[in-house]
Amino acid sequence: MSEQHEPAGASPLWSKPGAAVEADAMAFMSRDDVILDRELFPFDIRATRAHVNGLASIGLIEPSDAAAIGEALAELDSLFATGGFVLDERFEDGHTAIESFLVERLGETGTRVHLGRSRNDQVAVAMRLYMIEVLDRVAGACRAIGRSALRAAKAHEFAPMPGYTHLQRAVPSTVGLWMGSFAEGFADCAELCDLTRGWLDASPLGTAAGYGVNLPLAREAVASELGFARIQVNPMAAQASRGRLEHQIVATLWQAMQEVRRLAWDYSLFSAEEFGFVTLGPGFVTGSSIMPNKKNPDMAELLRASAAVVGGAMGEIQQAMSLPSGYHRDLQVTKPALVRAVKVSLEALSHIPRLIETATLNTERMASAMDPAMFATDHAVKLAGDGLPFRDAYVRAAEAIGGMRDEDCDADASVRARVSPGGCGAPMLDAIEARLSES
Repeated sequence: MSEQHEPAGASPLWSKPGAAVEADAMAFMSRDDVILDRELFPFDIRATRAHVNGLASIGLIEPSDAAAIGEALAELDSLFATGGFVLDERFEDGHTAIESFLVERLGETGTRVHLGRSRNDQVAVAMRLYMIEVLDRVAGACRAIGRSALRAAKAHEFAPMPGYTHLQRAVPSTVGLWMGSFAEGFADCAELCDLTRGWLDASPLGTAAGYGVNLPLAREAVASELGFARIQVNPMAAQASRGRLEHQIVATLWQAMQEVRRLAWDYSLFSAEEFGFVTLGPGFVTGSSIMPNKKNPDMAELLRASAAVVGGAMGEIQQAMSLPSGYHRDLQVTKPALVRAVKVSLEALSHIPRLIETATLNTERMASAMDPAMFATDHAVKLAGDGLPFRDAYVRAAEAIGGMRDEDCDADASVRARVSPGGCGAPMLDAIEARLSES
């Protein structure tokens, strides 16, 4: 285990004579901020380095001091990554830990790091860097899932299976259409991540507490160093975006988790003995403590439930909003909701490619589940194609359901005749595949 670094000072950044707060009150106000800041700490360090370089570029920090601060921040980043520096209750938050470390390492030089910024824009920029990385990871995970679903769709492109509405047998469908729907659904989610990323790809650093500072900060250069596409121009707008950005990230995760929920529902339902369409891989089922025969689809069920956690986080953030202009401490409660939703989503998404790849699709069982009534729509369309008005054809097909002939119930012919673009006979899987390529 790495030797832990114990900083000498960890007073709040706002400490001044007569500003003491009761210990219980301080604990309530800090909540679990310092624990959550472990997720943001590397981004906070990175933003601090860029901010210092910006100050040096306009002559407010000596180049030698900026270099020393940069080296100390690199050391802190490495110590944190290896467990040599622990962010814990000794600090009010991650910002305090960074400055305390710099002061201990560099003395007076370390006290210069906060010039021209507030904890408001410090946390805002760290949050945006964190959220951008999250969106990139989620987009990558969605594309990986989409490609797994697409492989299954291509392997069984025209294999017939019942199509359902209201959980009742409806019309003949195919495995290609079913699994292709997940491939396209996760492609949509990946593109939504990209769109959301572009929306928040603006640096708030340099807006301070929401009113700017009386310094010619090199905001554009600092934003560029951090990899942002632009700056968020108006300081009050930057503050007003707090919470709303977090909500949009969670809303984007929620969309991905709806695809997760749908897939998990289908796999759970279709693996039941009454269907038998899917046999889940042995690594994704569990047994019963009392019933030796059981193979429970626990992974699918927990994936399904994970969507609820993300929905709850979204509601939690919504309830904290409705605030006037300027920063308000209410926004602190949006951080745990965001981090919780991110962790649950990334973990859930990571399991799905293997869930798909290890599942057996029992195509013979699917084909045997067809019944003559499912071909009534085909019969109605054929009659209409022969010139009968569709509403009359609909009635005649309904009347003929009990006497459908075998030649009218050919599942393979039915699905291959569905040639409207995207249908069972023309599923356009290559078009979906193109959307799943890494952007």
